[in-house]
Amino acid sequence: MTTPGETAGKSPKIRVAVVDKNPLVQAGLKQILGEDGRFEVVFVCADADTFLAYLENTPHAEQPHVAVTGWVLSDSNGKYILDHLIGKEDAPRVVVYTGAEGEAIAQQVMAHGGAGYVSKSEKPENLVATVGEVAAGRMVFPYLDVRQIHDNPLNALTRRELEVLSALAAGRTNKQIAIDQDISPNTVKFHIKNLFSKLGVSNRAQAVALYLKS
Repeated sequence: MTTPGETAGKSPKIRVAVVDKNPLVQAGLKQILGEDGRFEVVFVCADADTFLAYLENTPHAEQPHVAVTGWVLSDSNGKYILDHLIGKEDAPRVVVYTGAEGEAIAQQVMAHGGAGYVSKSEKPENLVATVGEVAAGRMVFPYLDVRQIHDNPLNALTRRELEVLSALAAGRTNKQIAIDQDISPNTVKFHIKNLFSKLGVSNRAQAVALYLKS
């Protein structure tokens, strides 16, 4: 996906997708972003799976440049989206816009590949400015102690292992994960065994608990 803004004359619109479980927030974001001439809101939904399916089925030239997502979604969380986009070519840059505040959440957003973090307690203009900055290739976060990010045990996992662990945290069964990711159930078991070993845990509950706080 090319970054918008490099044509002669009028710059193309920055395509934005919105993911939030609250219909009022969806409507509000669509309005404030749509009122800014730089942006075009191309997709709105309430959950991670719908958003990821949209990306899979949308032509390359129509993919959003930026996704604005909540942290707590109707089916999972923003971390689930981030972990399924890591390493994927031309994935949209993700800004997490959430009422779940605190440095720990912002650290998780950065550690899992997010491009920006904005609290819902901030002025809407701050979100609009952040989306513009992220679309231009910058990262926008409050001050963070990055040493804690480097200590994240999840950094040892491969992209596929992160996807599997994220799916476990969302309550998926092995069979569902195999279908979602187009791999065999035995391959799912293989990834689970490996991630248990890397994280130093012995069961799903321990792995999910570590995932949710990392």
